Amino acid sequence: MRLISKILTVLFIFGLVAVTANAQTDSLVSHDDVEFTEITEQQPVQKESIATSKEPETLLTNENGVTLQKNEATTDKSSLWAIFIAGFIGGFAALLMPCIFPMLPLTVSFFTKSGHTKRRAVIQAMIYGLSIILIYVLLGIFITLIFGADALNSLSTNGIFNFAFFALLVVFAFSFFGAFELTLPASLANKLDRKADRGGLLGLFFMAATLAVVSFSCTGPIIGTLLVQAATMGELLGPAIGMLGFALALAIPFTLFAMFPSLLKSLPSSGGWLNSVKITLGFLELALALKFLSNVDLAYHWNWFDREVFLALWIIIFGYLGFYLLGKIRFPNDSPMDTLSLPRMVLSILVLSFTLYMVPGLWGAPLKSISAFLPPQTTQDFDLYTSSFGRTETNNVVDSKARKYSDIFHAPLNLNVFFDYEEGIEYGKKVGKPVMLDFTGHACVNCRKMEASVWSDKDVHKLLNEELIIIQLYVDDKTELPQAEQFVSSFSGKNIRTIGNKWSDFQASKFNSNSQPHYVLLDPSNEEILIKPTGADYNQKSYYGFIQSAINKYKSKNL
Repeated sequence: MRLISKILTVLFIFGLVAVTANAQTDSLVSHDDVEFTEITEQQPVQKESIATSKEPETLLTNENGVTLQKNEATTDKSSLWAIFIAGFIGGFAALLMPCIFPMLPLTVSFFTKSGHTKRRAVIQAMIYGLSIILIYVLLGIFITLIFGADALNSLSTNGIFNFAFFALLVVFAFSFFGAFELTLPASLANKLDRKADRGGLLGLFFMAATLAVVSFSCTGPIIGTLLVQAATMGELLGPAIGMLGFALALAIPFTLFAMFPSLLKSLPSSGGWLNSVKITLGFLELALALKFLSNVDLAYHWNWFDREVFLALWIIIFGYLGFYLLGKIRFPNDSPMDTLSLPRMVLSILVLSFTLYMVPGLWGAPLKSISAFLPPQTTQDFDLYTSSFGRTETNNVVDSKARKYSDIFHAPLNLNVFFDYEEGIEYGKKVGKPVMLDFTGHACVNCRKMEASVWSDKDVHKLLNEELIIIQLYVDDKTELPQAEQFVSSFSGKNIRTIGNKWSDFQASKFNSNSQPHYVLLDPSNEEILIKPTGADYNQKSYYGFIQSAINKYKSKNL
């Protein structure tokens, strides 16, 4: 049981990280000043674009009154399942917190003793469980109503919100470490408890509400982390679905043990291991917080939080966690540990192995299994890995002039990359090669994963480097355009002030898409699409075939 409990805590946080990867496939885009509308015939480049598909579309309106048109087909429905699963695991993790676990036998005892009959006890327990679910789902709906579905969409790239999420997760981590407790007013708990004494259905509901309030010091950080991830998904149902998973995991054990009280004998007794679960979650929350700080650093080009800094902090955090599990580090509320249990030894081996796995990343090792969550390889100061790809056929100079934006953006894997559409198209015409538009983002985890896992493949890299002109367009960059380049979009009617605004508006108006990564292969001579655009594709052979098909079509057209 203890082994399962600790594994659940680890799975919870990494489940949330996986949610981030899933969610940002389609929602990671700056929607500022963007409006999706029908594509007109005056835009010939649309002929083979996503806009021609017959897939159903839904309409959203953001906080600026801008209409967003979004393909159901491009909506990553799996992200809702991911947030549900993360919520479910989080609910079990919360169940193992010191504030809740000891309440299991007490609450079940109340039902079995006051129910008079087993049937009535079971019914009361089920109502109690449904009340828990209702309370937390209402909380998720409340979060959505506060922010709005479209405001949630913009959170993932908003610098202020990302920094706020970072600070919030650090506070949650310190709370788990025992620095302080996050509690709701005692008067609220007392009022709910008095109402719970009334009995009946309403009494059971207030009894569940009392549990939620009293256990907030333990569940608050878990719920907060879950809601932060759900909010940045940009999905209308994200927070409610996450809370549904969380509440189900929390309610099922109370109902199950009330139905079969004899199962309580199989539960381990409360003890110091409960605090160990709490401390473990604190370390993992702290590690997760750094991802949000990295998003802000990249979008605003602070250049404080490079890849090796991020890795150094993760190595230290997980190293501390490994030594904590071994009993070499103790926190104030920890019980003395005379012997090392088998579960703690196994978990410490896993954590310390993961820590050692990250060490070569300080010298540029790609660390493909976690590359999606790290800052880009291009932010690494000392990188032995990228140098192994050799130099590109050209550098950042075109016709004796520096490429536009090459001072703030850097090409991955030493590829031949432009960061301005017009400049890249002109160069493609000059050298007679097809162009690949890569709509990407600083906070796009799937973009980083594509670069580390797919673009690094020997055959794919050769095609990208020798047969294509790549144009990377960052849709979430916060760098202000020169005053002369700022304009009002004829497409959306909004002011375009930043590089991210410009390319986000361009992607929406030209290709009726708002997801990243988004790969569009063009013939630079007439800007016609060579093959239907695609998003993230982690199958190297499939992605190679996608590029090769476009190259073959371009060559056949220009024979």
